[in-house]
Amino acid sequence: MKTTLSLLFAVALSLSSMPAHAVKWDLSTMSCKQFLESGEDNIQVVLTWMDGWYKGDEDNAIIDTDVFIANAKKFGAYCGKNPTASIVTAADEVLGK
Repeated sequence: MKTTLSLLFAVALSLSSMPAHAVKWDLSTMSCKQFLESGEDNIQVVLTWMDGWYKGDEDNAIIDTDVFIANAKKFGAYCGKNPTASIVTAADEVLGK
């Protein structure tokens, strides 16, 4: 429980450094090129969201940083080779859903 609270606190701190203006992303239409050019903070948010989305309800609320980083690298490599693909397609290919 203490680890979970520490993780949530760390995420909250990192999000608090983001710009104050609201942004809405339609991830279903975002291309890999747009994703890669969106900036480091945006990339981190999207990758974290995708990690949770693709785990689904059946997995525990655990972030394995080694797996997360490996998947992020695979995702970046896929998007680098396929800039016109949607990030949903990239996630399906990399995360296998």
